[in-house]
Amino acid sequence: MSLVFAGICSHAPGIVGRAAMADAALREPLYAAYGRLRAQLRAARPDALVVVAAEHFANFFMNNMPSFAIGMADQYRGPIEDPAWLGIARQQIPGNAALSRALIGEVMQTVDVAFAEEWQFDHGIMVPLHFLTPDYDLPVVPVNINCQGPPLTPLHRAWALGEALRRAADQLPARLAIIGTGGISHWPATPDSGKINEAWDRQLLDRWARNDKQALLAYTDRDTYRDAGQGGFEIRTFISVAAAARGRGELQHYAPIPIFAVGCTIAVMNVAA
Repeated sequence: MSLVFAGICSHAPGIVGRAAMADAALREPLYAAYGRLRAQLRAARPDALVVVAAEHFANFFMNNMPSFAIGMADQYRGPIEDPAWLGIARQQIPGNAALSRALIGEVMQTVDVAFAEEWQFDHGIMVPLHFLTPDYDLPVVPVNINCQGPPLTPLHRAWALGEALRRAADQLPARLAIIGTGGISHWPATPDSGKINEAWDRQLLDRWARNDKQALLAYTDRDTYRDAGQGGFEIRTFISVAAAARGRGELQHYAPIPIFAVGCTIAVMNVAA
């Protein structure tokens, strides 16, 4: 089989944790967009969901920070954060160790990856799952890209990871969906939290929707930090999805919501042959 669905979405903790503080006129269209993404994902009938995310020092730290890591367990747990703070109850999330192992083996043919048999999901994965698989009945394969601790994973290597995930998907009998989760522009845990660079976000999303590899890989970490904050480094997850899908994307929702501290994004990409 192969890749049957590809998309991206935001994962900021405030999307759930500060829901009551948001203007309903901004919150409800975002939630409706997550609902449409959930319906599209379900309609693709995947056997498993690959979530390409940026971890936030929940499992990987500066004493051991892989550029890439893929989970290889039959079960995960999350959120690692306080459930009351995040607004998501602690859950057991199904994995598929055998599928993960096969996926990792194929990815390793071209891209070196670490793997983990224990993984506690933080908001980077739990917020998307809360909306996209609310019954937690779809096996998840977590994929982490180092967007946190310099030296960061180079953008062209994030692209190579996406290509490797697609090649692996083409070799496996399972139907796989892929979701990339991240920013875009945001300044978490700083005095600038709530700041959003809408123009920068929309430029990035236009490049992503056109699957313009050259333009996507043209960003530098220095410029991204200046224009999109340290949260902007999470564009790596979107880049990987574009490389895996090979198609053209459709932006289904974008709205800067300062109380959520991010430009809230929902988009899908056609999976091309």
